[in-house]
Amino acid sequence: MGKSDNKNIVTIGGGTGSYALLSGLKKYPLNISAIVSMADDGGSTGTLRDELGVLPPGDVRQCLVALSDSSEALRKIMNYRFENGGFKGHSFGNIFLSALEKTSGTFAEGVEKAAKILNVSGEVIPVSEEQMRLYVCLKNGKILAGENCLDHNEEIRLIGVKKIFLNPQVKASKKAVERIKNADFIIIGPGDLFGSIMPNFLVKGIGEAIKKSRAKIIFNCNLTNKKGQTEKFSLEDYVSAVEKCIGKSKIDFVIFNKGKLPEKLVAKYEKREGGGSVVQIKNKNFFRKYKIVMADVSQRKLAQKSKDGGNAKIQSFLRHDSEKLGKVLMLVMNLGDYEDIVREII
Repeated sequence: MGKSDNKNIVTIGGGTGSYALLSGLKKYPLNISAIVSMADDGGSTGTLRDELGVLPPGDVRQCLVALSDSSEALRKIMNYRFENGGFKGHSFGNIFLSALEKTSGTFAEGVEKAAKILNVSGEVIPVSEEQMRLYVCLKNGKILAGENCLDHNEEIRLIGVKKIFLNPQVKASKKAVERIKNADFIIIGPGDLFGSIMPNFLVKGIGEAIKKSRAKIIFNCNLTNKKGQTEKFSLEDYVSAVEKCIGKSKIDFVIFNKGKLPEKLVAKYEKREGGGSVVQIKNKNFFRKYKIVMADVSQRKLAQKSKDGGNAKIQSFLRHDSEKLGKVLMLVMNLGDYEDIVREII
């Protein structure tokens, strides 16, 4: 895990949001434990789940690559996606992790072996070692099956999401609960609220562990909303949704982007299928127990497009800048170390 005097950091999320977060934090002297959602069932991951009966490797792969100190070539191989033949659409890293699960006995053991091979700084922990199946309840009562439908369903964009749930219920990984218990800071997000963040809190034991934890909790607020899911959500709406799962007034800091987003890019995003508005603060003067850290944490340019089929368009839009986010988080996490000194200087 690292030196005992380093801060113990637990991150909770999944997808590209966790990739950006971990890429920004890994260069600092921290004991990082990345807890990752196991709800993904789209694309290569979904096919491997259905055909091989393995746990979803996609989000775990991204976190492993983000924390890896291996060569750039090896990281590229892990993210390489086949374009032709029988492996078309599959990521090499996904196949690699599925093979490790089969040969190791469990997915968690396979992830630990992959972490050693990739020389990972920290650890990546599946939120549960059981098969997670996510269901989406629309505002008209209709039930849709699968996390993948959140990004690829016209009904969701038109009708809207009322809630999500797991069926059957699954238990949290013992290691995930243990790391939350011993954390100095718990960092939630960024990422899709219903697809990457909330599924972790639906796992039995995660929300309870956070409620009992003495760790300071930091929430990275999203840059933009999604049609049918978080449409018209404000910063306060995001905080409220998360605190319903982890306990009222549990969040200590919220990182909110104040960097100027390119107008052309924002307009393009808002017109995109499934796109939405930029997140705003509803009332800056409203009394709140958490502190809002306003900082420039957004990218200034288009991200390189992914070759991940249906995700290619999504990857090219607005996202957090990993280096900026890492710097802001380190500042926030070290505030307590200097409070007494600052008071003394004043």
